[in-house]
Amino acid sequence: MDLHDITPLLLTRNEERNLPRVLPRLRWAREIVVVDSYSDDRTLEILRADDRIRIVQHRFEDFASQLNFGLEQTTTPWVLHLDADHVLTDEFAPELRSLCEADVSGYFACFRYCIQGKPLRSTLYPPRPVLFRRDRAAFEVDGHAQRLRLDGSTRTLRSMILHDDRKSLQVWLQAQERYATQELHKLRTTSPAELSYKDRLRHATWIVPLLMPFYCLFVQGLVLDGSAGLFYTFQRTYAELLLALKLADSQLDRASERQALGRIPTQGNSTPR
Repeated sequence: MDLHDITPLLLTRNEERNLPRVLPRLRWAREIVVVDSYSDDRTLEILRADDRIRIVQHRFEDFASQLNFGLEQTTTPWVLHLDADHVLTDEFAPELRSLCEADVSGYFACFRYCIQGKPLRSTLYPPRPVLFRRDRAAFEVDGHAQRLRLDGSTRTLRSMILHDDRKSLQVWLQAQERYATQELHKLRTTSPAELSYKDRLRHATWIVPLLMPFYCLFVQGLVLDGSAGLFYTFQRTYAELLLALKLADSQLDRASERQALGRIPTQGNSTPR
């Protein structure tokens, strides 16, 4: 594959801590398209220092809408979608050059999660499509994130991508509040048959937040990663617990509303005094 046929596409919002590690790994790209949702830190200053980067500002509604807007800004046959905290490994660009384009619409990549630069031995972050033909792709809302609808066959890359977010804990906590609200809406508005197995567990019981520490530390082996593994375990447990609390609160509110409606007599059943 000719690397000039690929445009990296990034979304940014206050990514000054991440971009200095992400952009150097994209030296091979002729053009990089960045859709920025009005950053107010040094993000734009960092981006403007690289004349290959075309910045388009667009008000954020959801990730799917933002990415579909970004696709409209690209012109090459292939798009490489990366988050602003995704760091390519040394093996990634050589593998891109070796790809055969025939009969393939997209490629998935696996990720290694990092805590302050320390790669973990395992992660709950799933493989996702990162490289795809622009004319066969469209993004859809999926809870707090997005899902890529891709026409045609896919394969999986051998090279991994590092997920290495260096933003502050306060920013992470604020994001989890938004994400949990969006995931709650997904659980409440999607039929159980259309939910994944994990989402059905989330919807039905508290088992996911209760089992998350054991699963991360011992099943995934993160206890061997020391403080970084423990920190990641705390993160995932907090995220699941927050969603479970919001779901329980929603269920209690609905039960209270039904109980209140049951106490209101209908006009035909009212008892005269």
